[in-house]
Amino acid sequence: MKRTTRRAVVAGAAAAVLTGVAAAAPAGAAEGGVAFSRVTVNGGKPIVIGVKKEVEVYATFRMTTKLKHTSSPSVFPYRGKLSNMDTMHTAIIGSDCKVVNKAQGTCDFEEWLYIDPRHTDFGNEDAGTWRTAARLFLPKDSQDVDDEDHAVQLKRATRVTVNASPEPVVKGKTLTVTGKVTRANWDTHTYQGYGGRSVSLQFKAAGSSSYKTVKKAKSSRTGVLKTTVKATGAGTWRWTYYGNSTAGGSSSTGDRVAIR
Repeated sequence: MKRTTRRAVVAGAAAAVLTGVAAAAPAGAAEGGVAFSRVTVNGGKPIVIGVKKEVEVYATFRMTTKLKHTSSPSVFPYRGKLSNMDTMHTAIIGSDCKVVNKAQGTCDFEEWLYIDPRHTDFGNEDAGTWRTAARLFLPKDSQDVDDEDHAVQLKRATRVTVNASPEPVVKGKTLTVTGKVTRANWDTHTYQGYGGRSVSLQFKAAGSSSYKTVKKAKSSRTGVLKTTVKATGAGTWRWTYYGNSTAGGSSSTGDRVAIR
């Protein structure tokens, strides 16, 4: 399927207001002569966004219509009502139609949706659950917009650091593992300490390919992590935070500790 270079939809703000659109219809219904189905956004995974980098979100969908239209169709997360919605994207690039059934006017589409956390209308309140709309612009300034009954989670990115000491450590002695968990602040475009989080301390023994959780610790008010363990063997330590409904999960890099 060819990926076009044109920008099929450009929203001037992350909270663009659309007016004069149709009321919601059941997912896939041919409301207004246009039916959308098989909608997927980001592979069904949450969209996790940091503080500076524009995020590209991949989506796919099917559209069936015999109506003439003036642009490529699109799907995108929204909040509010279809007649007065908030959106999060700054641009959408859509593919050309991959014909499924020419007689019925059925095509499959790919889409690349862009979200920029540096946009002035993007803030911490945007984290959480969004719905998915599908839209097609028609002649004479009309459009078909449907709710696809598809939830999308938008989450603030997190970061975790780790340090284990002393290095090397005497076998059987105490090893102190510290670190910090921070969360993206979309209002200030910085990462700030994320307090009160339950974070897993994990260990990968030398020669092993996987980490195992050893214990859990709660971050301080400023996001600081600290705990102690007994050094039973050489290996690599890391912290892992599994996230929540508004914050993404992340793991620190590993800190390898030798035994002497």
